[in-house]
Amino acid sequence: MELWDLIDGERKPLGRTHIRGQHMEPGTYHVVVCVWTVNSSHKILITLRHPGKDEYPDFWENTAGSAQTGEDSKTAAIRELFEETGIRVTEDELTLLGTRKEKSQFADTYIVRRDIERANLTLQDGETVDACWVSLRELDELIAAGKMAPPVVQRLALLRNEFEDFIF
Repeated sequence: MELWDLIDGERKPLGRTHIRGQHMEPGTYHVVVCVWTVNSSHKILITLRHPGKDEYPDFWENTAGSAQTGEDSKTAAIRELFEETGIRVTEDELTLLGTRKEKSQFADTYIVRRDIERANLTLQDGETVDACWVSLRELDELIAAGKMAPPVVQRLALLRNEFEDFIF
């Protein structure tokens, strides 16, 4: 059972938790983190969602997940990146690109530089089944072909300038 800390529309703690998978009360939110990993060759790491996932099976995405009870945004980003890829980073290595307030969540998008070979990644069972490094052009082609998870595409569109500034 995964628990999330609830916050209000101003991102203030409500002092309550929520069980993942249950209906969220209107006016309550939780924190979601998204992490883009970019290497020194300006390539972007993407992972393929497990075919058994309820939402967006077999779609490409960046690392993402919900902050669990007691975690702040950066701590959650560090944990999610490690769980889904085996990549270890520190808070200082993460750059916040921006935050998007959505229906029931605040999505914090981070970016980090890391050089790691595909063979050295550790994919999380039940979450991801593949990973690859792509150029910005290749990422755009996957988006145009409808192969990237829609929430990833929507969040990236709002932060596109910051994303490209970091890559190059």
